[in-house]
Amino acid sequence: MVLQFMTTLAAGAVFGLALAAPPGPMNAIIAEESVLRGWLAGFKAGLGAMSADFCFFLLALVGVVAFIDNLPVLRGVMVGIGGLLMLYFAYDAVQDVQATLAPEAEAAGQSKGFRKAFVLALTNPYQILFWLTVGVGLLKRGTHDLLAETPYLGDALAGTLVVQTGSVALIVGLFGGIVIWIVAFPATLVAAGRRIEELTPVVAVASALVLGGFGVAFLYDAATTLL
Repeated sequence: MVLQFMTTLAAGAVFGLALAAPPGPMNAIIAEESVLRGWLAGFKAGLGAMSADFCFFLLALVGVVAFIDNLPVLRGVMVGIGGLLMLYFAYDAVQDVQATLAPEAEAAGQSKGFRKAFVLALTNPYQILFWLTVGVGLLKRGTHDLLAETPYLGDALAGTLVVQTGSVALIVGLFGGIVIWIVAFPATLVAAGRRIEELTPVVAVASALVLGGFGVAFLYDAATTLL
């Protein structure tokens, strides 16, 4: 019994890491905050994204998340808002880069990473779709092929990690894996930035490009859904 609990807990942690690690708008915000304002700011940004996941988890428990799936117009509006927010945050990231490079300006202002990541995550179709499909499945008793849902690598990893669903250990492990990522990812970036001073503006610019690219993609998705 204990062994099964620990195995499921570890499987959930692996799944959480696999979900949190791929490049995307959330990690772009975490990276920007980390290199410009330090580890704590990056961690807070990650905490914002994870808090949104926890909200989706609670909504999945009571069936509200599935309600959104039956209202494509509402989903389209949410995605459109997310696209606009990403473009705005991309512009904000560019402003941060300019402030960092300007010798007379302060390199780091007040962190808004938690709020940015939380709001974006609430309108992120990838996270919404996850909790509409895989997330709901994790709450039901049965089995699930966890790594088959990993972004980009799902087909290659299918069948390698099949666990019991409907387990508290699985959900705790999943969020534990996300916590590991939002602690380690900012720490890695901060450590690298101390060794390579030029890394800070490079990461910030890359974050702005990622946010801008996803913003355009989200707006296109919203327009396709609504029109």
